[in-house]
Amino acid sequence: MNIEEDIKFDEKGLVPAIVQDVTTKEVLTLAYMNKESLKKSLETRETWFYSRSRSELWHKGETSGNTQTIVELKYDCDQDALLVLVNPKGPACHNGTTSCFTEAIVKSEVSEKGLDLQEYQILASLEKVIIDRQKERPEGAYTTYLFDKGVDKILKKVGEESAEVIIAAKNRDHEELKWESADLLYHLLVLLVEQELPFKEVLNVLTERHTKHDK
Repeated sequence: MNIEEDIKFDEKGLVPAIVQDVTTKEVLTLAYMNKESLKKSLETRETWFYSRSRSELWHKGETSGNTQTIVELKYDCDQDALLVLVNPKGPACHNGTTSCFTEAIVKSEVSEKGLDLQEYQILASLEKVIIDRQKERPEGAYTTYLFDKGVDKILKKVGEESAEVIIAAKNRDHEELKWESADLLYHLLVLLVEQELPFKEVLNVLTERHTKHDK
């Protein structure tokens, strides 16, 4: 289909566009596109929207640098709404938050316990940094050193950090356990990137196991 022609724009020539992080699946924002901004989004592979308040096109991240690279763009069954899956390069909201949706009317059990799900997005962000390090190999970076040394060195570090976690746990030292666990997670992510195994596939296994457990 010719998406610019076949999408059903409203009487003002607009269509709602839901922007979602392709890795974490968090909904980042709801914006609007017209034919021109949709065309620019498709051409540049970055999100362009139409501002209803300013009556003009705007390129997400043009001034802040927080651009959104489009990975996939879908439309719904009625062809009157878009879903834009992106790799964000920074916060989506002008307030500096990852998502524009920060105020909860109905809170989940996790939220009620005081856990901020956005805190867990550091893992996805860290994976992206490690992937960039592998491609660019900036001089002097520790991650570059690990990739240059190869899988045996990475495996050695994963083993060492695992042992450090065990020792910290045996010592009942929460402060040490925090740091050693962070080191282990980092080196595990380096290993997954070296093996070309996306972290989300590990999360998919956990999700599948959890789903089976609940049935």
